[in-house]
Amino acid sequence: MTHEDWRTIRHRLRSPVLCFVALLLLLGVNVLLGVYAPFRWRNIWMIEAGIAVAMVLIVLVFSMELVREPPVIRLFAGVGFYWLVILFSLTLLDYLTR
Repeated sequence: MTHEDWRTIRHRLRSPVLCFVALLLLLGVNVLLGVYAPFRWRNIWMIEAGIAVAMVLIVLVFSMELVREPPVIRLFAGVGFYWLVILFSLTLLDYLTR
């Protein structure tokens, strides 16, 4: 393989590898918060939810490459994500009210 081939491979793999590393770091932070967080922190779930939102945004923007997609694709991805939020919130509402 030539030097140009290696450069092309490195350029194409840069975004997925960085995305994977960022997701692993955020997962590690989330696990460490769950293991070592003092029980007196009542609002630790807000920090963990923020980390989960950051992970979702990383997947949406970088892994799905929505930045380079046409507006229609971005619209449908946003609507799908919004629908997923509705489904999870209704499931959580059902769980919390029983």
